[in-house]
Amino acid sequence: MGKITAEGNVEAINYEGFQLTRLDTVIGAARSNSLWPLPFATSCCGIEYMASMAPNYDIARFGMERMSFSPRQADLLIVAGTISKKLAPVLRQVYEQMSEPKWVLSVGACASSGGIFDTYSVLQGIDRVIPVDVYVPGCPPRPEQIIDGIMNIQALVKHESLRRRYSPEYKDLLDNYNIENDIDGK
Repeated sequence: MGKITAEGNVEAINYEGFQLTRLDTVIGAARSNSLWPLPFATSCCGIEYMASMAPNYDIARFGMERMSFSPRQADLLIVAGTISKKLAPVLRQVYEQMSEPKWVLSVGACASSGGIFDTYSVLQGIDRVIPVDVYVPGCPPRPEQIIDGIMNIQALVKHESLRRRYSPEYKDLLDNYNIENDIDGK
Protein backbone atom coordinates (compact mmCIF):
# COMPACT_ATOMS: atom_id res chain seq x y z
CA MET A 1 0.00 0.00 0.00
CA GLY A 2 1.30 3.45 -0.87
CA LYS A 3 1.51 6.34 1.49
CA ILE A 4 0.28 9.89 1.11
CA THR A 5 3.00 12.51 1.49
CA ALA A 6 3.05 16.29 1.31
CA GLU A 7 6.37 17.57 0.04
CA GLY A 8 6.44 21.32 -0.49
CA ASN A 9 2.64 21.50 -0.18
CA VAL A 10 2.21 19.06 -3.08
CA GLU A 11 0.13 16.13 -1.87
CA ALA A 12 1.06 12.89 -3.59
CA ILE A 13 0.26 9.20 -3.32
CA ASN A 14 3.46 7.20 -3.51
CA TYR A 15 3.43 3.58 -4.62
CA GLU A 16 6.37 1.48 -5.58
CA GLY A 17 7.38 2.61 -9.07
CA PHE A 18 5.00 5.55 -9.50
CA GLN A 19 3.55 8.64 -7.88
CA LEU A 20 0.13 10.26 -8.29
CA THR A 21 -0.84 13.88 -7.76
CA ARG A 22 -3.03 16.54 -9.35
CA LEU A 23 -1.67 18.51 -12.30
CA ASP A 24 -2.99 21.87 -11.08
CA THR A 25 -1.24 21.32 -7.72
CA VAL A 26 2.11 20.71 -9.42
CA ILE A 27 1.67 23.68 -11.77
CA GLY A 28 0.70 25.94 -8.84
CA ALA A 29 3.79 24.87 -6.87
CA ALA A 30 6.04 25.42 -9.91
CA ARG A 31 4.56 28.86 -10.66
CA SER A 32 4.73 30.08 -7.08
CA ASN A 33 8.39 29.12 -6.69
CA SER A 34 9.58 30.58 -9.99
CA LEU A 35 8.06 34.05 -10.23
CA TRP A 36 9.86 36.52 -12.49
CA PRO A 37 9.29 39.99 -11.07
CA LEU A 38 9.35 43.24 -13.02
CA PRO A 39 10.28 46.06 -10.63
CA PHE A 40 8.54 49.36 -11.45
CA ALA A 41 10.26 51.51 -8.84
CA THR A 42 9.96 55.28 -8.91
CA SER A 43 11.04 56.54 -5.47
CA CYS A 44 12.03 55.58 -1.92
CA CYS A 45 10.01 52.33 -1.88
CA GLY A 46 12.21 51.17 -4.74
CA ILE A 47 15.26 51.53 -2.49
CA GLU A 48 13.59 49.33 0.14
CA TYR A 49 12.76 46.80 -2.57
CA MET A 50 16.43 46.80 -3.62
CA ALA A 51 17.36 46.18 0.02
CA SER A 52 15.14 43.10 0.01
CA MET A 53 17.36 41.69 -2.76
CA ALA A 54 20.53 42.28 -0.71
CA PRO A 55 22.24 39.45 1.20
CA ASN A 56 20.58 40.38 4.51
CA TYR A 57 17.09 39.53 3.22
CA ASP A 58 17.88 37.63 -0.01
CA ILE A 59 14.62 37.42 -1.94
CA ALA A 60 16.33 34.78 -4.12
CA ARG A 61 15.36 32.27 -1.41
CA PHE A 62 11.83 32.54 -2.76
CA GLY A 63 12.72 31.71 -6.37
CA MET A 64 12.87 35.33 -7.50
CA GLU A 65 16.54 35.87 -8.20
CA ARG A 66 15.92 36.56 -11.86
CA MET A 67 14.66 40.12 -12.25
CA SER A 68 12.97 40.67 -15.58
CA PHE A 69 13.09 44.13 -17.07
CA SER A 70 10.94 43.14 -20.02
CA PRO A 71 7.17 42.98 -19.42
CA ARG A 72 6.83 40.16 -21.92
CA GLN A 73 9.02 37.91 -19.77
CA ALA A 74 7.65 38.88 -16.35
CA ASP A 75 4.68 37.51 -14.46
CA LEU A 76 4.81 39.66 -11.29
CA LEU A 77 4.67 43.46 -11.54
CA ILE A 78 6.04 45.12 -8.40
CA VAL A 79 5.02 48.79 -8.31
CA ALA A 80 7.04 50.62 -5.67
CA GLY A 81 6.77 54.36 -5.28
CA THR A 82 4.80 57.41 -6.33
CA ILE A 83 2.97 57.18 -9.64
CA SER A 84 2.03 60.48 -11.24
CA LYS A 85 -1.00 60.82 -13.47
CA LYS A 86 1.32 61.30 -16.44
CA LEU A 87 3.04 58.00 -15.63
CA ALA A 88 -0.23 56.07 -15.20
CA PRO A 89 -0.64 55.28 -18.94
CA VAL A 90 2.92 53.92 -19.03
CA LEU A 91 2.20 51.68 -16.03
CA ARG A 92 -0.97 50.45 -17.69
CA GLN A 93 0.89 49.74 -20.94
CA VAL A 94 3.53 47.75 -19.05
CA TYR A 95 0.75 45.75 -17.36
CA GLU A 96 -1.00 45.08 -20.66
CA GLN A 97 2.26 43.88 -22.27
CA MET A 98 2.70 41.19 -19.61
CA SER A 99 1.45 37.77 -20.63
CA GLU A 100 -1.10 35.78 -18.62
CA PRO A 101 -0.98 34.72 -15.87
CA LYS A 102 0.20 37.92 -14.20
CA TRP A 103 0.04 39.34 -10.71
CA VAL A 104 0.57 42.82 -9.22
CA LEU A 105 2.18 43.77 -5.90
CA SER A 106 1.64 47.37 -4.76
CA VAL A 107 4.49 48.41 -2.45
CA GLY A 108 4.18 51.39 -0.15
CA ALA A 109 1.61 54.04 0.70
CA CYS A 110 2.15 56.06 -2.48
CA ALA A 111 1.47 53.18 -4.87
CA SER A 112 -1.42 51.93 -2.74
CA SER A 113 -3.24 55.17 -1.97
CA GLY A 114 -1.20 58.19 -3.09
CA GLY A 115 0.48 58.45 0.30
CA ILE A 116 1.10 61.94 1.65
CA PHE A 117 0.86 63.39 -1.85
CA ASP A 118 -2.83 64.30 -2.05
CA THR A 119 -2.28 66.56 -5.05
CA TYR A 120 -3.69 66.95 -8.53
CA SER A 121 -0.67 65.34 -10.17
CA VAL A 122 -0.33 62.12 -8.13
CA LEU A 123 -2.40 59.04 -8.83
CA GLN A 124 -4.29 58.12 -5.65
CA GLY A 125 -3.59 54.40 -5.88
CA ILE A 126 -2.54 52.26 -8.82
CA ASP A 127 -5.74 50.26 -8.50
CA ARG A 128 -7.40 53.07 -10.45
CA VAL A 129 -5.59 51.95 -13.61
CA ILE A 130 -4.65 48.27 -13.08
CA PRO A 131 -5.95 45.50 -10.80
CA VAL A 132 -3.82 44.84 -7.71
CA ASP A 133 -3.46 41.43 -6.04
CA VAL A 134 -1.55 42.29 -2.83
CA TYR A 135 -0.89 45.60 -1.06
CA VAL A 136 2.18 46.20 1.13
CA PRO A 137 1.59 49.14 3.52
CA GLY A 138 4.21 51.51 4.85
CA CYS A 139 6.08 54.67 4.01
CA PRO A 140 8.49 53.21 3.05
CA PRO A 141 7.81 49.59 3.98
CA ARG A 142 10.59 47.57 5.53
CA PRO A 143 12.14 44.76 3.47
CA GLU A 144 10.47 42.26 5.80
CA GLN A 145 7.07 43.67 4.80
CA ILE A 146 7.95 43.40 1.11
CA ILE A 147 9.01 39.78 1.61
CA ASP A 148 5.71 39.15 3.41
CA GLY A 149 3.86 40.63 0.43
CA ILE A 150 5.84 38.38 -1.91
CA MET A 151 4.97 35.36 0.22
CA ASN A 152 1.29 36.35 0.05
CA ILE A 153 1.56 36.52 -3.76
CA GLN A 154 3.17 33.07 -3.74
CA ALA A 155 0.32 31.66 -1.66
CA LEU A 156 -2.19 33.23 -4.05
CA VAL A 157 -0.36 31.78 -7.07
CA LYS A 158 0.00 28.35 -5.50
CA HIS A 159 -3.72 27.98 -4.79
CA GLU A 160 -5.06 29.71 -7.91
CA SER A 161 -7.17 27.54 -10.15
CA LEU A 162 -5.85 27.01 -13.66
CA ARG A 163 -9.28 28.00 -14.95
CA ARG A 164 -9.62 31.24 -12.93
CA ARG A 165 -8.28 33.38 -15.77
CA TYR A 166 -11.10 32.08 -17.99
CA SER A 167 -13.83 32.73 -15.42
CA PRO A 168 -16.57 35.32 -15.98
CA GLU A 169 -15.50 37.11 -12.78
CA TYR A 170 -11.96 37.64 -14.12
CA LYS A 171 -13.30 38.83 -17.47
CA ASP A 172 -15.60 41.29 -15.65
CA LEU A 173 -12.62 42.56 -13.63
CA LEU A 174 -10.68 43.28 -16.81
CA ASP A 175 -13.75 44.92 -18.35
CA ASN A 176 -14.04 47.21 -15.31
CA TYR A 177 -10.51 48.44 -16.04
CA ASN A 178 -11.19 48.61 -19.80
CA ILE A 179 -8.40 46.13 -20.40
CA GLU A 180 -8.76 44.05 -23.51
CA ASN A 181 -9.04 40.38 -22.69
CA ASP A 182 -6.78 38.45 -25.04
CA ILE A 183 -7.26 35.13 -23.25
CA ASP A 184 -9.97 34.07 -25.69
CA GLY A 185 -7.81 35.01 -28.67
CA LYS A 186 -9.51 38.38 -29.23
